[in-house]
Amino acid sequence: MTSASLLPSGLRAWAQRQVGPITAVRDVSRLRPGSRVWELSLDGGRPGVFLKAASGVVAYQRESFAYRHAVPALGPQAAPQLVESSARHLALLLTAIPGRPLAALDVPRAARYEAYRQAGVLLGWLHAAGDLRGEHRVEAGEALQCAARGVEKRLTAAGDRVRAAERRLVLRLAGDLLRLGPLPLGFLHGDAWERNLIWSGRTGWVDFSRARFGACVQDFVPMYCTAWAEDPGLRAAVLRGYGRELSSEEEYALMCLSALDAVGCLAWGVPNGDHALVERGRAVLARLEAQAV
Repeated sequence: MTSASLLPSGLRAWAQRQVGPITAVRDVSRLRPGSRVWELSLDGGRPGVFLKAASGVVAYQRESFAYRHAVPALGPQAAPQLVESSARHLALLLTAIPGRPLAALDVPRAARYEAYRQAGVLLGWLHAAGDLRGEHRVEAGEALQCAARGVEKRLTAAGDRVRAAERRLVLRLAGDLLRLGPLPLGFLHGDAWERNLIWSGRTGWVDFSRARFGACVQDFVPMYCTAWAEDPGLRAAVLRGYGRELSSEEEYALMCLSALDAVGCLAWGVPNGDHALVERGRAVLARLEAQAV
């Protein structure tokens, strides 16, 4: 065990004040910068909990808000529930849900389709769960514009990893995103990749550190860029669970957002050695070019 995997004494003391004596600690952090998560075993045979230290103030605020105000709508078997949080430690104590990440499982095709169908059901519930009033509606209504206006920063970070023709295409799609009319708004998971999709025969979602208010279609970008491209049947399964098809405006927004996501993949993936992320970004840009949008 490395020093980075050890549970800091201050965090351990805080956690024990909330849940009682801790009998064992297991580091279950992901292999990515800023991930610090531990599984805590408790005495007396009580169910264990997870202790998550957020990567920063914004991530902590997003996740703690999500667990208090929207995630309970999914139910205790479909998403972790908040035990307690600490702004001082930027930490959350969370209940466990059954299952493992779908990305780590080799399941039959029918089970995979069912997992995605249920994922769509849960996203529909989540999108409807947030209190979309006041500043939250403003945040949601400006989400696509904020994404589009951040394209130059992403392109600068990606540098010459994005070819001139790709750059022109991405800039055009970002401009189109600014001109789209109003789209359905809701409370987003914000990171709806298969790694956060838990399967036990039932589907659950974890990791709400990027949860926020926005355009509902934004939550489908990760699947659009990966699973849906590989197997269109997964798209049908998700939307069947979600309860509606996407409008033509949402479809076009999805295409535009995928271009921004691809540039982000190249900007982050290359310097951080994430080859899978780089391949995903390049594949999305290649598909967009081939479509000659």
